[in-house]
Amino acid sequence: MKEKKLGLWQSKLIIQALQDSVRKLDPRIMIKNPVMFVVEIVSAITLGIAIDDLFTGGAFGFNAQISIWLWFTILFANFAEALAEGQGRAQAESLKKTRSEAVGKRLRADGGIETVSALVLRKGNVVVVEDGEPIPGDGEVIEGVALVDESAITGESAPVIREAGGDRSGVTGGTRVLSGKIKIRITANPGETFFDQMIDMVESAKRQKTPNEKALDILLIGLTATFLTVVVTLKFFAGYMMVSVSIPILVALLVCLMPTTIGGLLPAIGIAGMDRLLQHNFIAMSGRAVEAAGDVDVVLMDKTGTITLGNRMATEFLPADEVREKDFINAALLASLADETPEGRSIVVLAKEGLGVRGRDIRAPEGASFSPFSAETRMSGIDWDSRHIRKGAADAIKNFVMDQGGTMPEKVQQIVAAVSKEGSTPLVVAEDSTVLGVIRLKDVLKEGINERLAQIRRMGIKSVMITGDNPLTAATIAAEAGVGDFVAEAKPSVKLELIRKYQTDGHLVAMIGDGTNDAPALAQADVAVAMNAGTQAAREAANIVDLDSNPSKLLDIVEIGKQILITRGALTTFSVANDVAKYFAILPAIFATQYPLLRVLDIMHLASPQTAVLSAVIFNAIIIPLLIPLALRGVRYRPTTVSALLRRNLLIYGLGGLLVPFIGIKTLDLVIAALNLV
Repeated sequence: MKEKKLGLWQSKLIIQALQDSVRKLDPRIMIKNPVMFVVEIVSAITLGIAIDDLFTGGAFGFNAQISIWLWFTILFANFAEALAEGQGRAQAESLKKTRSEAVGKRLRADGGIETVSALVLRKGNVVVVEDGEPIPGDGEVIEGVALVDESAITGESAPVIREAGGDRSGVTGGTRVLSGKIKIRITANPGETFFDQMIDMVESAKRQKTPNEKALDILLIGLTATFLTVVVTLKFFAGYMMVSVSIPILVALLVCLMPTTIGGLLPAIGIAGMDRLLQHNFIAMSGRAVEAAGDVDVVLMDKTGTITLGNRMATEFLPADEVREKDFINAALLASLADETPEGRSIVVLAKEGLGVRGRDIRAPEGASFSPFSAETRMSGIDWDSRHIRKGAADAIKNFVMDQGGTMPEKVQQIVAAVSKEGSTPLVVAEDSTVLGVIRLKDVLKEGINERLAQIRRMGIKSVMITGDNPLTAATIAAEAGVGDFVAEAKPSVKLELIRKYQTDGHLVAMIGDGTNDAPALAQADVAVAMNAGTQAAREAANIVDLDSNPSKLLDIVEIGKQILITRGALTTFSVANDVAKYFAILPAIFATQYPLLRVLDIMHLASPQTAVLSAVIFNAIIIPLLIPLALRGVRYRPTTVSALLRRNLLIYGLGGLLVPFIGIKTLDLVIAALNLV
């Protein structure tokens, strides 16, 4: 659903996120994030020590400050996740309202109609929808044709045609019929519709962790366990070296060395990534598919509807010898007036431009009758008085002319051959026994498809066009669009075989489709994108559904997948790198008093051991909210090589992760010392 993108710092979102941050302190919730759960446990221990110090005369002031900032660390991490979830909930509210208020006219067994809530419709129910009425649930049109407004779901203001049969029979609950009457068979029970899936996804709480997140969780748990072991061992080592180290200081060391930054931001990164997917009007059935999109290296695309507009358009009139161009164009126009196909309408448009006339000036001759196109004749035209104009396939027109006692001129045959060789489709126009010329029909590339395919190449992804056209036409379109490879005269089974071949060779394959015959290949692909307007079989086989039904948007999915992976990698690099700086802050503070030689490690020249520890803990807490905008917005993806991406990552987030903490901790140390906080 196209919602206005919500700002991060709206007061309503902030207040709700703050409340949720406290609610998430529940250990039953915290345990889902093992790193922060360990921080919560040690924070509770430190708080207990500080309270004890209050009554026993211990270092209450210092230990209390350590405890407070440890709790802030947890709250800030919870706040990042809650803010990401809040964005989703804000979008979900309007969806829920629309869902609960919808009604439908269900067809009863006796043929009657009853009005029921959309929430009681079940798979297999048949509903009738007429002019101005909302479509109450996901389904397939089984009877009729209608003009449907899908702007509530896709944000597109232009209405679309949905009709029984073919690949444009799918409809989505929440859209509205503008004109026409259709019968729809409901294909999803309550809780299973696209509306419900959108609500579940944007609310984020029900989002399942992806395999990469789970793997990173295991790594973070391993690092946490390692540092926990090191700190416990350090307690005994310090005792052996006769250095007194309090538990709050050891806790501070543990929390600062643990990967708390990425541990706190990891849930928010995943949630925000799924929110970005929804903002681009995609429904992801699987988080695995979104991340797989980031690693895709082969993309299979149908020619029609993906690379081309889907209908061949008239682009040129080529008259025969000794035929005036104006006469030829006028004949082509008359033969196309009753042709309602996209090709026929394009001939009329091109003819009006060639003749310099307006639509209202075009009229069929008095008493004329039209001959419609049929698969048997493969031509159409117009008859009046004793004149008979026909347009159609070259061999069909040749037979028509010969029946009238004429012949196909050699020059026209040469034009037909040349047009075909260039990958276009020739339509020949004749009047009685005279051939007038050839109309060139050409596949029209979608606007901007060249740039998008060039961007796919820069990503290192191979694009493969699949078409039922002959190899010559396919090669022409592939060259014009900049497709990496093509498969011509392809049957539905070819797509499945091709996907399996690429996967056997170790590639991750993405595919888009909308027809029932695409379902097997969609089920096999690693990333399978179905058009929302396509058949139910295609949508069920896919793991991502494009609500806009725009095949060229596959690139958006790839970019979002890569952005999620890059953001997670960048912040992980930063988190690990800034732990090094905190190491140089705390360890010298612990041992330098007893062993002055270790002061050489105090490269920041911090005021005292206490200010050093407190500065590191405060920095560790405040860096999380400072990185929230980056985690939610995502690191911008730019097409580049893997090595260049790695260098950029290390330079910005690795080196930055080293330098920023030194600057931050030193600044905090100066402030703490100046204010005499310890």
